[in-house]
Amino acid sequence: MKRALVTGGAGLIGSHLADLLRREGWRVRVLDNLEPQTHRHGRPAWVAEDTDFVQGDLCDRATIAAALAGVDIVFHQAAYGGYMPEITKYVHVNSLGTAQMLEVIREQNLPIKKIVVASSQAVYSEGAGRCPEHGLVFPPVRPVEQLRMGDWQVHCPVCGAVTTTAPTPEHAPIGGETVYGLTKVDQEKLVLLWGKQVGIPTVALRYSCTYGPRQSIFNPYTGVVAIFCTRLLNDLPPVLYEDGEQTRDFSFVEDVARANLLAAESDALDGLPVNVGSGRGVPIREVAEQISHALGISIAPQAEGEFRPGEMRHLTSDTERIRAAGYQPQVDLAAGIGRYLDWIRGQRDVRDYFSEAADVLRRKGIVQRVARA
Repeated sequence: MKRALVTGGAGLIGSHLADLLRREGWRVRVLDNLEPQTHRHGRPAWVAEDTDFVQGDLCDRATIAAALAGVDIVFHQAAYGGYMPEITKYVHVNSLGTAQMLEVIREQNLPIKKIVVASSQAVYSEGAGRCPEHGLVFPPVRPVEQLRMGDWQVHCPVCGAVTTTAPTPEHAPIGGETVYGLTKVDQEKLVLLWGKQVGIPTVALRYSCTYGPRQSIFNPYTGVVAIFCTRLLNDLPPVLYEDGEQTRDFSFVEDVARANLLAAESDALDGLPVNVGSGRGVPIREVAEQISHALGISIAPQAEGEFRPGEMRHLTSDTERIRAAGYQPQVDLAAGIGRYLDWIRGQRDVRDYFSEAADVLRRKGIVQRVARA
């Protein structure tokens, strides 16, 4: 019987992955600190009572050493995410926590057979674009000065022409233009480099926007589908940054769990960063309108000229690499939103936490506004 550790295993992706592994006959241990921002009421009901559950901090050396004992495969999902203002916490949890886990495995010579780490599309500086003259280009992040002028377009780095979005392949430049994105670069590079050094197979899965049942209704900093739902259910408009026409690639959480299982059981992706997505970009405004229609709540989304520096304009994942290994998404966006709404309707006390959080982000400069003439 295969034995797995799922860090962050009470969260959105981790919990669905743990469920899938158990159905496939794996023995699963979950490590989660039950971060209050996400798990406001403690251990969620979807973590079964008979789960080998360890509540503890990834950054505590003794805790991670105990959680790794007797494990074959590590699915490292734990991370601090979203657009939050705590720089130190991002680096401490994502970068230091990952480094310490790898250090413990090496120092204790643990018989780990593979590590699959959760990376993110946030590692890219900007999505790929197609220039009328120069073809496929990889533009740098849009300058804050440009965004302050209300110019949301992505320009060709060679001639300055406006580009159209193109699927972003894994060989696109990475760097991370937010604190979160920077620490995800840290995580995937640490894991892939370490794996080569010690001879243990590793895979870094670059998730697109993941959504689905169990996405926290308490965290106002991450998860656009959840945030739009909680706003609408409180008779408030979804808030759009820029003009709402930026596009994202959405992945249903059960598809992402299947991608993890594939990465663990196949050697085709070993040593590689791998995009996980649908291969289809959807405007954020359209997502808000789909949710509004599905809920039967007619409140138009609101765009007031605010933007988040470092946020990419378009990101559609080029999924050729993972599809060649046998991956096929099974849940499209309309069906996935329907399933999320079925779940959220069963939750109690669905409040709007976004308004207060948005004020915090404005004060700290994480959200800025277009300059007025």
